[in-house]
Amino acid sequence: MHSHRVPARRSSESRVDNYPVAPGPSFSRGLWRIAAADVSSDNHVRLLRDGPATFDAMIELIDEARTSVVLESYIFRSDEVGERFAEALKRAVDRGASVRLLLDWIGARGTARSFIRQIARAGIDVQVFNKPGLRAWLGFVPRDHRKLLVVDERIGITGGVGIGREWTTGVLKTHRSRWRDTAVVIEGPAARDMLAAFETMWRRTVGRERRGSHRFLRRAARGAHLDPSTHTPALVGIVEGEPLRLRVSRALQIQAISAERSIWIATAYFAPSPSEVEALHGAARDGVDVRILLPSRNDHPWVSLLARRYYRRLLTNGVRLWEWQGEMMHAKTSVIDGRWVRVGSTDFNPLGVAINYELDAVIEDPALGQQAEEMFLADLESSKEVRLRGVRG
Repeated sequence: MHSHRVPARRSSESRVDNYPVAPGPSFSRGLWRIAAADVSSDNHVRLLRDGPATFDAMIELIDEARTSVVLESYIFRSDEVGERFAEALKRAVDRGASVRLLLDWIGARGTARSFIRQIARAGIDVQVFNKPGLRAWLGFVPRDHRKLLVVDERIGITGGVGIGREWTTGVLKTHRSRWRDTAVVIEGPAARDMLAAFETMWRRTVGRERRGSHRFLRRAARGAHLDPSTHTPALVGIVEGEPLRLRVSRALQIQAISAERSIWIATAYFAPSPSEVEALHGAARDGVDVRILLPSRNDHPWVSLLARRYYRRLLTNGVRLWEWQGEMMHAKTSVIDGRWVRVGSTDFNPLGVAINYELDAVIEDPALGQQAEEMFLADLESSKEVRLRGVRG
């Protein structure tokens, strides 16, 4: 892996015709304007690497729950991992906590219905989002692709990790290894924003809210004034991806504008829009170190074939690409300038950014940014860099 040139840091103040131009909107105000995301300060955040660490943290939180547990997961298998979570949720009910579980009909199609009925009989309120029916697209889209746990309205976990053995042992018959993934623990005010996001999806699922109707309510920005130089980190915005709103895509483009040093992205299912590709090209041509980590083997092989159609164009414009050499790289993360970190469920493809319901935590915290960069560089050690001369087309 050859060394890269780190461009000199640009001045925070640009000039046009020798007149100073003030910096653009802050992280907090920018997130509100492009993604309708409130931002809070004084959050404690921690990265989790891979399924075992994430599952242990989630089970520990559920076992500490006193009043409430909400769990939303696109994947919830009836395997040994699902059984472990079912038992933890039952224990929470036995202690008197309110427990709700939100699943997606497509994501849970391989889950035994008897397993779901068993969970419901234990006192857990189970709902399934968007079952097929006589409505738009026959109910097959959009999907609830989010992964979210909130306990006692004070602490939550989100990321790309589903509930299943893929994230512990992998599923291949040969060369099996656990799926590579990332999640984040968030304790503080942002956990209440995560809970509010869950409540919105819950109301949609049980039919108490028409899709998007809550957006007709006048809602003032909260936290748009926060300044990382004066407010306690971590600053966290919870971005709720909704059909046709392109929120994470716009956030990437804003970050591409703001990036001075680096844009490092890990994404499992990569089929970017022309505007996303243009943003990455522009940053790379302007001297920003743009790196993308992708799976070399994919649980949906056609997605990798589609992703490789972008390789030559990206490499020609200075973007560097790596392919993870394990069974599956499933993370959905970004780290910009070692300062802004995104961890969530959104991949850069039409389903992720434009069709499904998704949820991402966007965090401004240099300490977490350094950890995210170290994690990304460690992943590159288990990956192979894609060279232009080896790309067809």
